[in-house]
Amino acid sequence: MTSEPATETADHQIATTISHSATTVPQRRAWLRVVPAMFLLAWGGNHFTPLVHMYEEDGGYAVWQANLLLGMYVGGLIPGLLVASALSDRRGRKPILIAGTIAAIIGSVLLGIGFDLFWLLCVGRVLAGVGVGVAMSVGTSWIKELSFPPFDHKAGITAGARRPALTLTVGFAMGAAVTGCLAQWGPLPEMIPYAVHAVLSIAALIIVCTAPETLTREHRSVQHWWRGLRIPLVGHRTFIRLIIPAAPWVFAAAGVAYAVMPALVQNALGEWTTMYATVLTVVTLGAGALVQNLVPRINKWTGGRALVVGLTFMTIGMGLAVVAALAADPIMAFVVAIFLGIAYGICVVAGLVIVQAIAEPKDLAGITGVYYSLAYSGFLLPTVLAALLPVMPYSISLGAVAVICLLSLSVVSLASRARA
Repeated sequence: MTSEPATETADHQIATTISHSATTVPQRRAWLRVVPAMFLLAWGGNHFTPLVHMYEEDGGYAVWQANLLLGMYVGGLIPGLLVASALSDRRGRKPILIAGTIAAIIGSVLLGIGFDLFWLLCVGRVLAGVGVGVAMSVGTSWIKELSFPPFDHKAGITAGARRPALTLTVGFAMGAAVTGCLAQWGPLPEMIPYAVHAVLSIAALIIVCTAPETLTREHRSVQHWWRGLRIPLVGHRTFIRLIIPAAPWVFAAAGVAYAVMPALVQNALGEWTTMYATVLTVVTLGAGALVQNLVPRINKWTGGRALVVGLTFMTIGMGLAVVAALAADPIMAFVVAIFLGIAYGICVVAGLVIVQAIAEPKDLAGITGVYYSLAYSGFLLPTVLAALLPVMPYSISLGAVAVICLLSLSVVSLASRARA
């Protein structure tokens, strides 16, 4: 993990870049004005997860169609991560996050009215992905910059990583929780959850419009936005040796916990499958949220090796997932969700701390977008495992995943030891 002096140098550069920003707002709390929009963008990305079973049973969609809808938003996520970050370096953070929020609102409207139209659901999921991508790249950078002078003089050196990561995690969890409850017990489950998200997002849009811009005109990129897609930091030795092997496991953990585990035990749950999937989603992300604030302490206790600790939990969790696949036991699947949630929470913050430490201000949004793109690639793991089912049961494929995870842990552990 990066040493404290290196982190402080990067943070000082960010503080210098935004030192001429307007100071007429309550400085220390400025970052909180961005939080509702980021929270609801994450909500919109994950509120479809507990509804997969509903679309199969009530909508008449094939299993492959429901799984495709679940993964469709990755098609909007990657452009949202990379293109939005480049645009924000040229146009500023605020207008791009506002645009992402509007895209997510339109996405929820389309999802709400498109229950019987597969193509419309696909478009809605892509727009939801665009919103999540904007939140992860632009929103993360914006909160990072608002967590340092002149906006916040008292935040800790890891606040810029912890605040956006926690906001996103809680948003993912609350989106699944509220939607799952509305779908299980509320009226019009195919419409009301999306309407609730759209209305709340409009309120968040009003709030974020009052947040101060951190990237002033004199510090914005003057090159065309597509040139901003070139991010030299992806060749940085630290990025190659630590981030690339570890990042995909961030959302691979979440995907296995709340997409694969419910599928393993659905025969024992009957009509409660949707509620169980909701609970596992909340448990996974809740455990991740609770552990995120401990990452600075874990780094201190382990000499900067929080990422190694996270991957250790990840490997154990994947091993336990094999046991859950063999036993098809809901309680065992619940335990797996806890382990993988802890792993997710530690890894997402630990990786983000490393990325922010090696980034200069002009590269921050871009390298953050690349980091989250790599992290979200792991979300495709459940789709791959499902596609392998005709030739390979979950118990075997998850065993292979556990072995690969162990290899990644070894690589990151050796690289961390070399950097110490």
